[in-house]
Amino acid sequence: MANIDNEKAQEYEKVLDRLEDTFGNWFVEGEGPKMTANLYPYEKMFSPIKVNRLEIKNRIVMGPMGNVNMADETGRPSQKMIDYFEARAKGGVGLITTGLVPTSFGVDPTIIERDKLSYFPRIDRSRTNLVGWRNLAYAVHSYGTKIFIQLTPGLGRVGNPECLVNALKLPISASWNPNYYIPAIPCKRVSGRKLKKIIKQTGQAAIDAKVAGFDGVYLHGHEGYLLEQLSNPAFNRRLLGRYSDVQRFGLDMVEKIRERCGDKFPIMYRIDLSLMLNATYGDKMKKVKSLKKFRDERLIAETLEYMTNLVKAGVDMFDVDLGCYDNWWLPHPPATMPAGCFVEIAEIVKKYFKDNNILSNAGQEVPVVAVGKLGYPDLAEQALRDDKCDMVMLARPLLADPEWPNKAFAGKSQDIRPCIGCHEACIKEFVEGGHPQCAVCPTTSFETGLLSGIKKADVKKKVAVVGAGPAGVVAAKTLLLRGHDVTLYEQSDSVGGTLKIASIPKFKYELANYVSYLEHVVEEAKKDYGLKVVPGKAADEQELKDKGYDAIIIATGSKQVGLPINGAVQKHVVSVVEAYEDLDRLKNAKNVVIVGGGDSGCELAYYLKYELNKNVTIVEMSPTLMTNTCTANRGHILHYLEKGKVKCYNCATVSAINQDNVEILINASKTVPSPYTTWEPVLPVNVHNPLAKKIKSLPKMVQEEADLVVLAAGTVPNNELYRKCQETTASPLIYCVGDSNQCGKVFTAVKSAFNVAKNI
Repeated sequence: MANIDNEKAQEYEKVLDRLEDTFGNWFVEGEGPKMTANLYPYEKMFSPIKVNRLEIKNRIVMGPMGNVNMADETGRPSQKMIDYFEARAKGGVGLITTGLVPTSFGVDPTIIERDKLSYFPRIDRSRTNLVGWRNLAYAVHSYGTKIFIQLTPGLGRVGNPECLVNALKLPISASWNPNYYIPAIPCKRVSGRKLKKIIKQTGQAAIDAKVAGFDGVYLHGHEGYLLEQLSNPAFNRRLLGRYSDVQRFGLDMVEKIRERCGDKFPIMYRIDLSLMLNATYGDKMKKVKSLKKFRDERLIAETLEYMTNLVKAGVDMFDVDLGCYDNWWLPHPPATMPAGCFVEIAEIVKKYFKDNNILSNAGQEVPVVAVGKLGYPDLAEQALRDDKCDMVMLARPLLADPEWPNKAFAGKSQDIRPCIGCHEACIKEFVEGGHPQCAVCPTTSFETGLLSGIKKADVKKKVAVVGAGPAGVVAAKTLLLRGHDVTLYEQSDSVGGTLKIASIPKFKYELANYVSYLEHVVEEAKKDYGLKVVPGKAADEQELKDKGYDAIIIATGSKQVGLPINGAVQKHVVSVVEAYEDLDRLKNAKNVVIVGGGDSGCELAYYLKYELNKNVTIVEMSPTLMTNTCTANRGHILHYLEKGKVKCYNCATVSAINQDNVEILINASKTVPSPYTTWEPVLPVNVHNPLAKKIKSLPKMVQEEADLVVLAAGTVPNNELYRKCQETTASPLIYCVGDSNQCGKVFTAVKSAFNVAKNI
């Protein structure tokens, strides 16, 4: 490996082992960042930078999120998609990158659905598609923002395996590899002839994008997609042919783009410095069937060598991270991962380029973009000032607040609506058939008609909002923007509802930041819009009626569910909320059994194990834990629950809770899946896996010591006040929003509150 000796190569690999530990317990002795403005003015972040011959006005890059299921059926960008990107350009970002635009139609069957439709936008289908792309480029350029189109040569083994049923075609890959979603389905080796076809189509897509007004092209070469599969020996085990050379496919593609687009058209490349599979799974790489083939992953030194050759071929710029689908929390760092998690990775690349005097074809230093939870102005600015990177990439933070750059530029960090890292509305939404949205920003992907703000109401109304959780605060602020007279009732003395309790663990720092943001919104609304707040008092239906409100919005949240278990009513048996409300009880406990392996149960277990060092057992009836949670979020927590030796029983029920132990009926059959499986996803319930193995029954009773038992059985709507208001006709218009209407996540609460309030 050129310029890298064996000692240095081993040193690089040790970084991965250290990060593997850090990513699980970073919060034990540390704190998450806050939305401060200590480094304002952000001179480095808002300085221009040149990529090839293109000047970008600032150093903020919008990451590739936002176009899945947002194009017309032909693949042409819809007005929804154009307005979505225009809102981020209006918000002040320097460079926008689109989401995936495949160039492998006719080769990769996973990107085509029934009737030859695709949920991806297309630039290849016909010249009429170019109209949408041109309109998108014009819209973004209006604000001085540049835009790169992200091209992917295909999905391969991480594509939807339903092509086997829909088109009777196997997914493809660099070699014979298991499909990620259903490992029992093999992905066949794609021929060299078809790979050359993809390269040709990618070159055509690049020149079409250039003609349509795009400022550059962005190749998707990370995360285990097809380009990664061809360029990483973990997936590419070809022995013969041109593409048995793991660098050749990527280099040929870059050279083809240069041939079609010329030397001055910027090329950006997205790459992972390492899949980090061996560091993540250790001995499991030898034991787990769907991981065994991937042991020979590309080393960091080999990645740096490949990147050097990519620069020689014509790449001008990189963004770099870690991981792939099989450890999905790495390329999609969830709420529980540390902020700025990959800045060190960017620094390794930047230092290597500098030490080896690696320059682009334009004779310039090659900019390195840092990624990974950098949505905090001070954190992003510090990384730039420390010369650890040249630009910072924000993806979800710009979904949460498209005005992030403008607010940071003005020194108004406290006004930035923070991402909470939940993935519920951005990634999980499109995995289940929707399009990317945002849990905390109800206008994301619904900007049409709202680019200039929320319209004033024709008639000013007197409105009561009951409950100051996320739904209540969003409803109140939206009503005020509409010009209404609003009173906000909250039975406690603080804003945030149950989110205040949920944000107690230090790893929930992003949720704590969001609660602080809600508090700030309420204070600003009192000062700027005359919001009236009635704290520390439960609203009464008769009082609400006597006040003569034109409309009432009930946002009283949810309440905990009990369980019909023998012994469930004892002093040492509490709900999740009660557990967090009495931290002394948690700290004094030694052995804790948590009944319920959903989000709240597993997050509590993570908190108890890593922050309080308790012995923890989880009992869950279903075959999987955190079943309805985004793959990245559940994977990160379950991986570190296993490393922390938290005992998890799935396919199990609690028979009785005794004074000092819990009796658990488990299924001891070997057919019960491991509760810690993170290298395979939980499929959406509407996707049938005909190859799934049937779970057999082998009942067995076990006992686990417990001086504290926590029931994490979920919640039900707290809608009693809503019903009473209806019965007494407390107002001509009465609405119930958020969890008090239907229990869900922050996403559904915020969305319902906004939709109701903007139409009053």
